[in-house]
Amino acid sequence: MKYTNLYFEDFTVGKSFETDAKTVNQDDIIRFGESFAPLPYHTDPVAAKDSMFGDLVAAGFHTCAISFGLFIESGIFSACAMGSPGADRLGWKKPVKPSETLQVTATVLEASPARAEGGKNLIKLQIVTTNQDGDVVLEMQTLHFVAARPQ
Repeated sequence: MKYTNLYFEDFTVGKSFETDAKTVNQDDIIRFGESFAPLPYHTDPVAAKDSMFGDLVAAGFHTCAISFGLFIESGIFSACAMGSPGADRLGWKKPVKPSETLQVTATVLEASPARAEGGKNLIKLQIVTTNQDGDVVLEMQTLHFVAARPQ
């Protein structure tokens, strides 16, 4: 865990957080594909050779799950998470292949304090996931409710 004891006050516009990296392996891609995206280029390395990707690739939502997992594992929300009302944007920029190593940078785009006593503070994050070569593989904007620092 890289970050601890972060609260709404720590999420200032423009502030960025970086996660640790994770290498994606073929077995994980196939397992996710078989469960949630049963298409040959997500489940069959041989058949994937004849696909538009030319190789096995992670499903887009698998890349999202890895990205969000890295973000959460970093500890950014360990003290302040209060749920999420959703996401505004999501874009898969480049396919993720086996043995690629992914890392996430999350940058605060907006930080809105609660409007009422006991309300929820809201932050908007730009999540950018890159591979080991620095290529962007995913961009998304997510919304999160976060607690204020206890008095």
